[in-house]
Amino acid sequence: MARSLVAVAVPAGAPKPDISTVDALKRSLLAAKSIVYPDPTKGGATGIHAARVIERLGITAEMKPKTTLVPGSEYAEILAKREAELAIVQPMVVLGVPGVELVGPLPAELQNTADFVFWAGVGVSAKEVETASAFIKYLLAPDAIRAIKAKGMEPGSE
Repeated sequence: MARSLVAVAVPAGAPKPDISTVDALKRSLLAAKSIVYPDPTKGGATGIHAARVIERLGITAEMKPKTTLVPGSEYAEILAKREAELAIVQPMVVLGVPGVELVGPLPAELQNTADFVFWAGVGVSAKEVETASAFIKYLLAPDAIRAIKAKGMEPGSE
């Protein structure tokens, strides 16, 4: 039905770093005085992915002293209070949060296209197959697609 891309956010009004390429993201992370993302040891997929991205960029040691790890989506609150310069986020968590602005998605090469996907289907033993099928069709309609995009996700396809 939809895919959520991992993104970067900043406090509202703060300069938006260049994250358009892998190298630009690496430079922006290294230049940041502080970052925040979910604690990967708590099992959240966003935090696990953020840690993998930082490791893949080869900057784990440099980032450790300036990284705040939070149990879940508290990163939005930390950004809003300007207690961090940037965050690695799920757009749907920060869109509409006062004091937080989305910079944009991580470069395509650093996206996780397997874990942040929302599926819909009708079970073989479903009692209301027609109703479930109609609901799924509705979720693929233009109005629903606009809502999915407004929540920071990319629409899926049938």
